Amino acid sequence: MQTTSLSLFRFAGPGARLWALGMMGAARLAMPRIPGIGFWKLCGSGTGEGFTPVPDTAVYAILATWPDVDTARAQTAQSALYRRYRRRASEHWTIFLTPISARGAWASCAPFMVQPDSGRGPIAALTRATVRPAVATRFWRRVPDISAVIGADPNVIFKIGIGEVPLLHQVTFSIWPDTESMARFARRDGPHARAIRAVRDEGWFREELYARFRVAGESGSWEGRSPLVPQEQAA
Repeated sequence: MQTTSLSLFRFAGPGARLWALGMMGAARLAMPRIPGIGFWKLCGSGTGEGFTPVPDTAVYAILATWPDVDTARAQTAQSALYRRYRRRASEHWTIFLTPISARGAWASCAPFMVQPDSGRGPIAALTRATVRPAVATRFWRRVPDISAVIGADPNVIFKIGIGEVPLLHQVTFSIWPDTESMARFARRDGPHARAIRAVRDEGWFREELYARFRVAGESGSWEGRSPLVPQEQAA
């Protein structure tokens, strides 16, 4: 059963951040050599809630697919490249995901192999888009309002914006307690709904992909705790 991993790394200090920036190029040589790895992407992140065009030089991400959850856990824990990232990082968190729906393409391929939905556990949503350069300014004008709405939603468990190329290749990732709460956010009239209509009516994206996952597990911590555990329980 295919498993997707999303690993986040936080780097403190200019030396570690410079190293992480350099690895956006250097790690491309090592990634394909990791046993069992399928599709993979190296990403930076945005500041604030993550959904901004200003890069956060402290946070980087690795997204990868694996043939099963055991391989995903073993390689993200033991492979030399992931260990190097963890040694340099001040904090790291990996979440393991089972794809349950996907449509569209990422770099002209369909990376996620959809599995039957168990219906158990939190649900994650990933949206990836290549923004047409001619409409990038209009797209980024909308993003701060969308970010504020997501941040204010009491149901969202975790959220981050990452990307391969600043301004043009963007990924949004969020985790929700269940399908219903995520669907309510998507249907609600507001900046998010208006942006979706603009995407369709004005053709903002050259390529897009929408995927949903069930959360299958995690390792590490983020901001000193597991994002999957409510703060009142973690205290």
